[in-house]
Amino acid sequence: MRRQIVAANWKMNGSLELVQQLVPAVRDGVAELDNGPEVVIMPPSLFLGEVKARLASSSITVGVQNVAQWQGGAYTGEIAAAMAADAGCQYVLVGHSERRELFGETDEMVAVKVSRVLESGLQAMVWVGETLEERESGDAEAVVCRQLEGALAGVSAGDAVDVVVAYEPVWAIGTGKTATAEDAQAMHQAIRQKLVELGLPGNAMPVLYGGSVKPDNAAALFAKPDIDGGLIGGASLKAEDFIAICQAVVS
Repeated sequence: MRRQIVAANWKMNGSLELVQQLVPAVRDGVAELDNGPEVVIMPPSLFLGEVKARLASSSITVGVQNVAQWQGGAYTGEIAAAMAADAGCQYVLVGHSERRELFGETDEMVAVKVSRVLESGLQAMVWVGETLEERESGDAEAVVCRQLEGALAGVSAGDAVDVVVAYEPVWAIGTGKTATAEDAQAMHQAIRQKLVELGLPGNAMPVLYGGSVKPDNAAALFAKPDIDGGLIGGASLKAEDFIAICQAVVS
């Protein structure tokens, strides 16, 4: 059985007060779930220490939302993958659409970052997704498969155990719009087929869905055979909603 994962991407949101209130609530709520999914919290990096301190003795792991393509050096403001590992992270979110759109990240840059993450002993959560224009033009699957091939260019079948794919259509991020469970399933199936074509164990790798996942649509999405959990944005900032989404994975 594939791993089931629910990851919280806080993006550039939060405060010490939020950490103090949200993390213990999520920790305690997740602990009460029977056979719950693997849960990952990806806060802004400044709050990593505070989050980890409140997850002591918890099964919840932490990650960062981005790392640099460089191993180290004179790159003011950047974080190396080795630093994330040293800080106790297990995951790195790589190539999110906001990084691509706002910071000009290309498939080639994403591939280098994936390599840095894996070299550092971390797990890479690799984002793929199409815009509304690309979906409406019928190019969604081709775009996602191209992103996947580019991002995983340096990944071997042996490396794949440390790679998670997160499919998140750009048009569904923060808009309240969500792909239907059927559309999401179709894309996840296509992603698995592409992974196999790339020589990777696509049928064994976790593939998550993201994009306005909420308690009221999570169960329908997670019931599909190729959807192994979610990459959660806004709903991860509300303990009750996030816990309900985690519960939906195993319901």
